Amino acid sequence: MSKNIVVLSGSPRKGGNTDMLAAAFIEGAESAGNYVTLFRTADMRIGGCLGCGHCFKEKGVCVQKDDMPQILDALRKADALVLASPIYYWSVTAQLKSAVDRMYPLISVKTPIQRAAMLLTCGNKNEDVNEGAVFMLNRLCGAYGWDNAGVVTAAGLHEKGEIAGRAELDKARALGGTI
Repeated sequence: MSKNIVVLSGSPRKGGNTDMLAAAFIEGAESAGNYVTLFRTADMRIGGCLGCGHCFKEKGVCVQKDDMPQILDALRKADALVLASPIYYWSVTAQLKSAVDRMYPLISVKTPIQRAAMLLTCGNKNEDVNEGAVFMLNRLCGAYGWDNAGVVTAAGLHEKGEIAGRAELDKARALGGTI
């Protein structure tokens, strides 16, 4: 049975390594018959959560008037969520983190999401710099009751397109096909 998958990409660099990793995932997911919606959070206007509680009083409607409602609408129909980001200072980019923070109203609303995964790129050759991002994914899965479908990290990347031909692209395709 096909799944509805939402990919949130936090890379500010269009066509870069994170975008290529996400594209490989999407290729694998779509070839398996799934439907994928990609949101490039760096291209969207998403303010940080104000912590005002309005979304709980108004059934998920945020007081802010920005681009986040389209992501929330997609997540309310999604079977899986994939977060894609370069590692910036041991975690995901601010552009992605703002969108994750704004997923707060979904805690009070049951979504069909069953699984979540993460696609990460980093300049450091040591993959353990992804620990902050992976911790966030694990906590999201725990809070929402999702299964962690896995993490693909491509380390040691600096130049745009440097991921081309690397095994991590195949790993992302495989994850897309099995999520």
